[in-house]
Amino acid sequence: MFSSLTSLTVDIETRAVRPRRISVLGATGSIGESTLDLIGRDPSSYQVVALTGGCNVTRLAELAVQHRTELAVIADPRGYATLRDALVGTDIEVGAGEEALLEAAGRPADWVMAAIVGAAGLKPTLEAVRQGSLTALANKECLVSAGDIFMAEVARAKTTLLPVDSEHSAAMQAMAGCRPERIERVCLTASGGPFRCWSVDQMRAARPDQALNHPNWSMGQKVTIDSATLMNKGLELLEAHHLFSLPVAKLDVLIHPQSIVHCLVHLSDGSVLAQLSCPDMRTPIAYSLAWPERMAAPTKRLDLAELGTLSFEAPDEHRFPALRLAREVLDAGGSAGTVLNAANEVAVEAFLAEKIGFLAIASLVEATLAANTGLTTSRRGSVDDVLAIDAEARASARSLLARFASPGATG
Repeated sequence: MFSSLTSLTVDIETRAVRPRRISVLGATGSIGESTLDLIGRDPSSYQVVALTGGCNVTRLAELAVQHRTELAVIADPRGYATLRDALVGTDIEVGAGEEALLEAAGRPADWVMAAIVGAAGLKPTLEAVRQGSLTALANKECLVSAGDIFMAEVARAKTTLLPVDSEHSAAMQAMAGCRPERIERVCLTASGGPFRCWSVDQMRAARPDQALNHPNWSMGQKVTIDSATLMNKGLELLEAHHLFSLPVAKLDVLIHPQSIVHCLVHLSDGSVLAQLSCPDMRTPIAYSLAWPERMAAPTKRLDLAELGTLSFEAPDEHRFPALRLAREVLDAGGSAGTVLNAANEVAVEAFLAEKIGFLAIASLVEATLAANTGLTTSRRGSVDDVLAIDAEARASARSLLARFASPGATG
């Protein structure tokens, strides 16, 4: 992970004489907006190369004009004409669809924020890695679905991957300077989400609006639902395994409702190192944007006396079986992570559409894993192999949806 020191030195020296070239993949999402908020506070230090969005053409056009980007790309090809018309009279290039996304990701840049949600972000993020930029990774599904392939590409490009998830950013900071053999355990924290104290019966009747009401964080819908099921933390375990080359036995999860301590690193001398900050994604984004230096961020400062108490508890894998499923997938290896991620994306989408209940999210994922044991052990040698497995797993999950349909669902 910590590679390319020579190119990094050149980058630091170059930064003094020219703005850093920055691209944001997934600019219209919460991570993208937070990234551009930081960049917009010091515009003379950055040159925005490319911005991409999923389907929010209006917002992408606004951001493209505001940050004077060179290229704006909408993932949904149907948005091309609207984006083109919105940017008439500017010098901004316009594109749409997968090929344009890959072009945006591959444009030479010093630093790329990879914040496209889900497996859809895999190819563009890999393209950013291959062109050798520092890549800030906010898309955990890249590592969950294709961790071995993805990290091999990072090594081949001799570049550096900077985690943006608050927990992995915290782990990177806490482990800095630690020899790997002296790390006994890395514990990722989880808020517990909106249903931390709910019973199974209460969660059975949970509605999407309740699941989206996160107590601490403001995030996109997919990540917020994953936080409510604790699948988000399960995905982060797989991500940490690949990011830091940590064995399963050294990875753990702890519920921490205040979301102040983001990771704890237990060392062989009995020390425990932790990174603390108020829950604001601009903190880990700023760390990745300025790395290996630090930058100012307009985040709330932590006042422990005002806070008074920090509490911790073990996760309940009976009420939140998604965490158990992720551990089993970690143990299984192979393509199990690809199947897990694909099934979960289908399940979350179905829950948000009120086709299945909240508890059925984990049940559908577990059923998909059980129905595809051959697929989970499939060998993958390329991204195309991963995407083929992903597509097959999604089809399988959709075929199982009827089994978990909510009463009164319209389909």
